[in-house]
Amino acid sequence: MGIVIENEIWEPKPSLYVFLFFSSFLSIFILPYFSNNPNRSSPSPDLPGGTLSSLTKSSFLRFQRSFLLLYSLASVIQGLQSVFGEFEYAYYGVSRDEMVVTLCIGSVAAILIGTFLGMISDIIGQKKVCVLFGMLHIFVGIWKKFTMHPSAWIVSICTALASSVFSFSFETWTVTEHDKLGHRQDLLSETFWLMAFFESVSLIGSQMIGNFLVDMDPKNGTGFPSAAIAFLAFVCIIYIAREWKESSRTAGYGDYKVAFSAVILGDKRIWLLSCAQACIHFSIAIFWLLWAPTIVADGREVNLGLIYPCLLGARMLGSTAVPWFLSSGPSPVRTEDCLIAAFIIAGLTLSIVAFDYQEIGVLVTLFCLFHSCVGLILPSLARLRITYVPNQLRGGMISLSLAPANAAVLFVLIQGGYSRNLENSTIIAFAALGLFVAAFCMHMLKRSGKQPYQNWHDL
Repeated sequence: MGIVIENEIWEPKPSLYVFLFFSSFLSIFILPYFSNNPNRSSPSPDLPGGTLSSLTKSSFLRFQRSFLLLYSLASVIQGLQSVFGEFEYAYYGVSRDEMVVTLCIGSVAAILIGTFLGMISDIIGQKKVCVLFGMLHIFVGIWKKFTMHPSAWIVSICTALASSVFSFSFETWTVTEHDKLGHRQDLLSETFWLMAFFESVSLIGSQMIGNFLVDMDPKNGTGFPSAAIAFLAFVCIIYIAREWKESSRTAGYGDYKVAFSAVILGDKRIWLLSCAQACIHFSIAIFWLLWAPTIVADGREVNLGLIYPCLLGARMLGSTAVPWFLSSGPSPVRTEDCLIAAFIIAGLTLSIVAFDYQEIGVLVTLFCLFHSCVGLILPSLARLRITYVPNQLRGGMISLSLAPANAAVLFVLIQGGYSRNLENSTIIAFAALGLFVAAFCMHMLKRSGKQPYQNWHDL
């Protein structure tokens, strides 16, 4: 009598979804009852400039909600553009080596062009660059609707540039407009963690939208999501044009170059902050490249589509921890201390993954822990940029700090993906090492940085 071996497809337990999302919303709802400053009526000692504004709280809330709506829409567009990943390339007959070459071309575009987009946006204004973000997605959506192969490299270039704009322009816009409208500086911390929270929610929503659109017309493949991307990008441009009243820039290229060289390139504290930003960007990029191959190693069957929202749910939960540790009221925890701990924990989780392949449940737990740290790290780094980076140089500083990370990703794609000289475990170990380097940078920043209650607004 023969033995029949049934392959079981691994899926996360429903209780994991309930725990992540319930914990996230519980963290938000009970925060005001435990906050040291629930009314947010006093200046922040950690982020000064928090004097009472002549504008009402309702004015700030209108501004914040308007921006978060725009940012959530942009996040949905970003999610729809990347949610299918390698499946989309395989659907159009792109081979593995061609996929790697396409990703390399995108990384090159991010290095050669994306690095300077932040500086350009500081000179011409964030509004025009955010409109460019929408136009790139419109072009990609229309292009993918009608053709994909053999011109996938065009999509890769446009997507890489749009991602570069997304990484700095919206944050720079909200900081600049927030300051121009006279709102208190300490309220930006709330906006930052809400950005991380709503971005995760939007990415989960984009997965649901993408699956729904594909199910509506399976024969059309990813054509329906491509049309949705173009439509949402057009809506994003209209929203920016109607709601965004940006003042014209007066500083020229010469003045900007002098200020950038003196403030950004001449301050070792900003170099440390930039290094930490590059390390986390590199680690996140490596994670999304290798998380699926790591889980399905040795031929294991896994429903990756159900794990994806768990990872983003963990990131949501991590972002809700920001106001607990770094509230706008009196807090004994400095941002640098919080970041040191988060970087070390994230580095340890990737180190365990790189050391040996684990059971799927253990891997998913480690991945969720990593993303919880990411949800805490990104808003905290944005908070530190308030202290060290002037608004008019913020976009250039962020885009320049991502250049080394993009170069490292390109190296990994060539050596690991194309030439196959690096094992996946070695690449993940590099990502873990980068996180430990970022923790060291935060330690050095704490030792040589400004006092906790001082920032460039007071100089």
